[in-house]
Amino acid sequence: MADMAKFEEEVNKLRTLEKDREKYFTSRQEMEMRLTESKNVKAELDLMESDSKVYKLIGAVLVRQDLEEARSTVEKRLEFIDSETKRVEASISDISKKCTEQRDKVMNMQKSFQMMAQAAAQAQKK
Repeated sequence: MADMAKFEEEVNKLRTLEKDREKYFTSRQEMEMRLTESKNVKAELDLMESDSKVYKLIGAVLVRQDLEEARSTVEKRLEFIDSETKRVEASISDISKKCTEQRDKVMNMQKSFQMMAQAAAQAQKK
């Protein structure tokens, strides 16, 4: 019975790891959306003339912003998103490795239980 409790514990660890991995996948998707949006904004800003008026939405108010300041802000946002994406990718890689290791551990425990059950069944036949 202690073996079964240990097995349940390992299965729960695997479930937790898989849930965490899903959170990272969701985070990566959000980063990709933000990156696409920011790239579109950068492309639009690059098309603008130097004397164009740019407005930034702050809460419910549009505030005029210098074009170069807007470009700089978007560039910094792109850099931030890039670094966050790399961090999330590294986390996904790490947790995927842990999931694989944990899944292997659970499968090995299952095989062990099956072998013990087969041995017990054969012992009863004799």
